[in-house]
Amino acid sequence: MTDETEKVRRHMLATGQPERDLEQASQRWSPQELTEEFIVQGFLAPFVVVTRKADGKVGTLEFTHHPRWYFNFKED
Repeated sequence: MTDETEKVRRHMLATGQPERDLEQASQRWSPQELTEEFIVQGFLAPFVVVTRKADGKVGTLEFTHHPRWYFNFKED
């Protein structure tokens, strides 16, 4: 199975894109807050697929490694 997003994701990580995106984020979640509001389906750095507990909507969040923040929820 080929991951068509691998080059883009690796480039994002190598250039610090998630950290720059975090600076612009209107809302962010700590790891504890993430588990309170979302069910994690899977990780593929710098993204995580989640289901929002409040309404069952599936989407993605971007995240940084250190410090660990999740942000920019995009509904699928």
